[in-house]
Amino acid sequence: MAAPLAERLRPHTIDDYIGQEHLVGKNGVIRRFIEAGNVPSFILWGPPGVGKTTLARIVANELKRSFFTLSAVTSGVKEVREVIESAKKQKFFNSATPLLFIDEIHRFNKSQQDSLLGAVEQGDVTLIGATTENPSFEVISPLLSRCQVYILKPMNDAQLEELLQRAITVDTELKQRDIEIREREALFRFSGGDARKLLNILDIIAGATDGKVVITDAAVTDALQQNIALYDKNGEQHYDVISAFIKSVRGSDPNAAIYYLARMLAGGEEPRFIARRLVILASEDIGLANPNALLLANACFDTVHKIGMPEARITLAETTIYLATSQKSNSAYKAINDALAFIGRDTTDRPVPLHLRNAVTSLMSEAGYGKGYKYAHDYTDNFAEQEFMPESLAGTRFYTPNTGNAAEEKIARRIEQLWGDKYKQ
Repeated sequence: MAAPLAERLRPHTIDDYIGQEHLVGKNGVIRRFIEAGNVPSFILWGPPGVGKTTLARIVANELKRSFFTLSAVTSGVKEVREVIESAKKQKFFNSATPLLFIDEIHRFNKSQQDSLLGAVEQGDVTLIGATTENPSFEVISPLLSRCQVYILKPMNDAQLEELLQRAITVDTELKQRDIEIREREALFRFSGGDARKLLNILDIIAGATDGKVVITDAAVTDALQQNIALYDKNGEQHYDVISAFIKSVRGSDPNAAIYYLARMLAGGEEPRFIARRLVILASEDIGLANPNALLLANACFDTVHKIGMPEARITLAETTIYLATSQKSNSAYKAINDALAFIGRDTTDRPVPLHLRNAVTSLMSEAGYGKGYKYAHDYTDNFAEQEFMPESLAGTRFYTPNTGNAAEEKIARRIEQLWGDKYKQ
């Protein structure tokens, strides 16, 4: 039986690698490592199907290094130590340091990650990790500090097109077939920037067709509906389902939210990933309309870390329903985004008002630093009207209360009471 198309087309040199130009292009950092013949430990962070494993193998091939692999799903501390010992035996005299590739490194617990530290510190192995999760949350600080983190991006349509053309012209099996591509929209849309998914879809369509293969949007949709188990057997709809989950909570539909939560848990999704997304949602979509939402989401995040599955499903369900049925506001999210956007395009040097500066030396005091500052607690209602913005930005408003909920209606009244018309909408 032939290997899957994605495996048959896996590139073996950096020049054959499609995408990630910022890493492997002419001035890409990983290309420079290869050209210099020296590579540090690093972690590749990106969604499924963008070439993390392939890139690690290419680095090993190009540098002619011994290459050891571990999967965080199936390996424990014992397996890690055994592989490290094997790697040490491969390193003789001045031979190059072996590469140790760990797929899904975010699934390693602290003790497993601790078992890597010594080998990385002493140069027994050069670590290459791959993760779909933010390493800042899932990789311990001592290990993270010894690794560069490189972000891989989903493929754009131009890169998917290049991959598609390579598949039908280079692959030994497909180039023997009469393949006509009439439409691409559904093919690229279902792929979602995932190279492996694109090739899997092509494999499905070619395998289900006798004679000439005609790629149309309808053919792609029909083929995937008939082969959904094959298409999704590795959880490749991860990003689609989490998107539907978040949008259901944001849209205040607890039933849809629970449905997508159950799909993720039944499919083996990492509960900590879901909990982390709920924390983000509590700030982004509920925010000041119900500050308790963030407290509950944080408690959920801690609880899931402590107890794990299957009990964590109850905490996740409780939090999901609470957030879905809560009032919503993205005013804080919009405020910081608007302020950052303003800072990003503002080319004016706007000095901090003198009365807000600290006079830490006598010279600063003589220059007027801190002069005229009103200490709020010395005044009625702990408020003293004064200008806090740089003079040229006086009256600029970034935060606009969402008065569609009681909590921010109260905030709006408070701002108007204190500041009058200064920040009036």
